[in-house]
Amino acid sequence: MTKYARGAKGSIMVLYEGKKGEVYHVKDIHMEEGLMRRLQALGLNEGTEVKILNRKKGGAIILYVRGTRFAMGRHITSNIEVEEKGQED
Repeated sequence: MTKYARGAKGSIMVLYEGKKGEVYHVKDIHMEEGLMRRLQALGLNEGTEVKILNRKKGGAIILYVRGTRFAMGRHITSNIEVEEKGQED
């Protein structure tokens, strides 16, 4: 069970809980400083819009961030708080 509100538009959750095709805004990143700085250098900051393109069986999520596709594992995406924006085609 998660400590975040689920289901309602605008609810806060971790990125790993997101659904394929949905768009989210990054609210906060909770991880070690070095990894957090690397993600920020790649353009994943608070306020950034991300879209989940695909989910893999092993737990990896394919994201679209600022014109680039990224694959991130569960250990990273479960430490990124997001707010649901909505679905895009």
